[in-house]
Amino acid sequence: MILAKNWKDYELIEASDGQKLERWKDIYLLRPDPQIIWNTGVNFKEYNCINSCYHRNNKGGGYWENLKSTPCSWQVKYKDLIFNIKQMGFKHTGLFPEQAINWDFMMSKIESSNRKIKVLNLFAYTGGATVACLKKKASVVHVDSSRGMVDWAKENVKLNNLENENVRYIVDDVVKFVQREIRRGHKYDAIVMDPPSYGRGSNKEVWDIEKDLFNLVEMCTNLLSDKPLFFIINSYTTGLSKEVFTNIIKMTVGSKYNGKIYSEEIGLPIKNKDIVLPCGICSRFESYE
Repeated sequence: MILAKNWKDYELIEASDGQKLERWKDIYLLRPDPQIIWNTGVNFKEYNCINSCYHRNNKGGGYWENLKSTPCSWQVKYKDLIFNIKQMGFKHTGLFPEQAINWDFMMSKIESSNRKIKVLNLFAYTGGATVACLKKKASVVHVDSSRGMVDWAKENVKLNNLENENVRYIVDDVVKFVQREIRRGHKYDAIVMDPPSYGRGSNKEVWDIEKDLFNLVEMCTNLLSDKPLFFIINSYTTGLSKEVFTNIIKMTVGSKYNGKIYSEEIGLPIKNKDIVLPCGICSRFESYE
């Protein structure tokens, strides 16, 4: 397992009975997490530091209860990267801190490549990977079906003073965009994707990771340049083994290019316990350059 353990502005303090207590700079949030099926008897009511707690309701979704003054948005830093944090519907904050392991990986690969790298970021959300790649002078095409998420990504890019770098924002269904890029003959040196388990595109197109992921990765192979630097799939879908993602990359990207292919669970260390919170799977192809 790869741990995102180099944060200063983020900390996973405690996790028990389906809930996690986190520090986002100086704001403390209590949120549910389905992976936390253990109960260590923690009484979160004893933590007087909590700014806001997310409550699920019986019909799906839920709401935030602000227990203390909580800003509408605030910033956190990871090394020299800056991100806007907000309380979103369905418990999210606009950032997955475990993805710092991929930001480090991508920045290192781009910096050591000694060539101009063109990156395609699919299901790009609020732009964590986009900011990381732009920071190392790669060009990025950022694709997400949600205009709100793309606007948030623009905020994050601007926060990092990268708005004048070579970046394009596309609000579109990922599969349809990839199909058009293939017809246009466009090529990318690196592709990163964070596909949801289920989702809908900009025109209500249905996405199902179990039915659609292999075909998408196979299509994306046709977008890679002659010397691809990396190809990354991130997944939060429970029930799929990491070997599933390794196999997909081996049968697609690995069938055309030589490189290292591997998958690992990623996680966050829990401060008050000698255990780790699993946060999904990262599967990578990386060149030997």
